[in-house]
Amino acid sequence: MKVIDILDRAGPIALASGEAAHGVARSDAVAVNSAMQRELYEKRQQIYPKAVHGFWRRMKWLIVGLLLGIYYVVPFLRWDRPGAAPDQFLLADFTGRRFYFGPIEIWPQELYYVTGLLILAAIGLFLASALFGRVWCGYACPQTVWTDLFIAVEHWFEGDRNQRIRLDKQPWDFNKAWRKIGKHSVWLMISLATGGWFVAYFHDAPSLFVGFFTFQAPMSAYVFAGLLTATTYVFAGTLREQVCTYMCPWPRIQAAMLDQEALSVTYRYDRGDPRGAHKKNDSWEGRGDCIDCRQCVAACPAGIDIRDGLQIECINCALCIDACDEIMVKVDRPKGLIAYDTIQNIERRQAGERSGYRFVRGRTLFYAVLFVGIGGLMLASLVMRSTLDVNVQRDRAPLFVPLSTGQVRNAYTVKVLNKANQTRDVRIRIDGVKGGQLQANELPVVDNSVVLTAGPDRVAEVRLFVVADPERLKHHSTPVMIEVQSAKDGEIAKSKSVFIRGDHSEERDDDD
Repeated sequence: MKVIDILDRAGPIALASGEAAHGVARSDAVAVNSAMQRELYEKRQQIYPKAVHGFWRRMKWLIVGLLLGIYYVVPFLRWDRPGAAPDQFLLADFTGRRFYFGPIEIWPQELYYVTGLLILAAIGLFLASALFGRVWCGYACPQTVWTDLFIAVEHWFEGDRNQRIRLDKQPWDFNKAWRKIGKHSVWLMISLATGGWFVAYFHDAPSLFVGFFTFQAPMSAYVFAGLLTATTYVFAGTLREQVCTYMCPWPRIQAAMLDQEALSVTYRYDRGDPRGAHKKNDSWEGRGDCIDCRQCVAACPAGIDIRDGLQIECINCALCIDACDEIMVKVDRPKGLIAYDTIQNIERRQAGERSGYRFVRGRTLFYAVLFVGIGGLMLASLVMRSTLDVNVQRDRAPLFVPLSTGQVRNAYTVKVLNKANQTRDVRIRIDGVKGGQLQANELPVVDNSVVLTAGPDRVAEVRLFVVADPERLKHHSTPVMIEVQSAKDGEIAKSKSVFIRGDHSEERDDDD
């Protein structure tokens, strides 16, 4: 039987040294990463977050597992495509100059779709922040996901917070060596898997992995896998909270996204203060529920004290909520001293008003309308986009060629993009030049047009010439329209260019 249990039978006693309440030890954790504690040029103080258990910790593990599963599975998802196109569901094929997402194929000329996706992602992040604070940082950011994974490995090899602190302080021996070597070895394996899988999004994954381990993969795959292995190891294993505090711009940007109605991990000071140690059988009247045990500080992977208020260092991971709820259960007080709440709610309760959440506000409506509007435009454009496109390059050296007949010739290189999965015959016309005659060295000209065969998912190219009498043209530069029409389905693509008539006084080429 513990000594304190024997003494408790004799009646109320003073708290033992180091206790915040009966049976609750006060942690020696210090918020070394809070703005008030750290110095800019001071050496980083190691943070040893303690393991916590509860709803939010389970939720984080669920999200970590889901996100890691998506990351490692998606490169191996297949999607049947005709011809030589890769059968990978999601692939950024720089060699073939394509981006594949299931049935969607993005060409270099359609890079605006990728730009639109990045804009949607930014607006979505703004909306999520206005509603739920730094929910991205706390649950979905790659730095958070991989840091959680690395800390879990650290726990497996070195134990919980106090054990890790003692291990770091003790001299090197076999026990310390094998634990440190094992931890860093697993970190390196996770980092290599991270870098290797990321490269798989830019190559056909199955063939890449076969070539990677047989040293037949492209050199770029090894270079980028090595770079991403190194950055994952350093960021998640060594720098951790410093990435969020110093390197990431989002903590500063989020200040413009939040207002007093945004949900964030919050210490409810209206309930917790005044704080202090609590003796067994003492009344809770006239004091707050916070017993100043500092377990929230010990659990924080960012090394701050949530009781200091909203801070840019806080990633809203909610682990302090689980740590505090566990203590509240032990001291027989309601959970939720630290919880997702708003500053406005605290002020309402202090004023004796009823608390509530206003998710529909001016800024959230603005972000939501913007998100839906841009997303709708992109979707409509994607659904209605043409599978036929044309790009025209007019010769610039020389701009025109005067002929012995008195006519002037302009040359054009026409590239037809067939985005369909079947071969198509397309008819090419050039209109706008009065009396202009179409010529081609490679194809027969019929009715002042040529028919070009474009392979599936390919670019077909032809060189065309337009010959015209400059006397019949009013201006030095005449706009022309190059029209390409599919013979099978009638789909049309157009591109603009110009016809240069030149100066009448220039000499003509007698060899034409």
